[in-house]
Amino acid sequence: MTDSPTRHAPRRAMVLAAGLGTRMRPLTDTMPKPLVRVDGRALLDHVLDRLDDAGVERAVINVHYLADQIIAHTAKRTRPQIVISDERGLLLDTGGGVVKALPELGEAPFFHINSDTIWIDGVKPNLTRLAESFDPATMDALLLLASTAGSVGYDGRGDFTMAPDGRLQRRAERAVAPFVYAGAAILSPALFDRAPPGAFSLTKLFDRAAEAGRLAGLRLEGLWMHVGTPDSIAEAESAIRDSTG
Repeated sequence: MTDSPTRHAPRRAMVLAAGLGTRMRPLTDTMPKPLVRVDGRALLDHVLDRLDDAGVERAVINVHYLADQIIAHTAKRTRPQIVISDERGLLLDTGGGVVKALPELGEAPFFHINSDTIWIDGVKPNLTRLAESFDPATMDALLLLASTAGSVGYDGRGDFTMAPDGRLQRRAERAVAPFVYAGAAILSPALFDRAPPGAFSLTKLFDRAAEAGRLAGLRLEGLWMHVGTPDSIAEAESAIRDSTG
């Protein structure tokens, strides 16, 4: 995973914002999770601002639960350009949602990011690092990974193990893995070749890419915060305050 002068940062992004946010109740009884505020801004704005800083010109946002609120909220933005992928009729899950949006994402690799992921960058922005490290000749997906031990608000068993060359393998059942998917990636449209119809999880395609040796990971530099419940908001805000002195 070396830099290439011919490689360019993605100019388009897919933002997943269609989830139900059940673990964030009662806040999500009346608003979608992407609009929950952390450190004075909606989670979705943290993501869109980061994409704008990375040079993304068009962000496709899928919507389902309380979709009108997200549509109204993002209508105020001019950068990046917002395109809504409407899933109010049928929630397509993380994989099917991208397949529906592919015509708006184009034929080049694109950023893929969860609307509720949030982190504090290190010296170099992590989205820039992803763009510099993605090699379409050898990868169908490059995932940003956080350490299970050093992340704020995460107490799970991890998602992946990573080989010295960056190739990923899914955590075995009942095992513990050192890395958790941080909710941001660069994906090639080739990842979706022969994708199943309808609703399906993106993990199905990640597993297929891993079997082919085309799923790679990049360790996040900085601090990842898992904001999954109302209680975790205060912990994330405290980490942000500490990082700004």
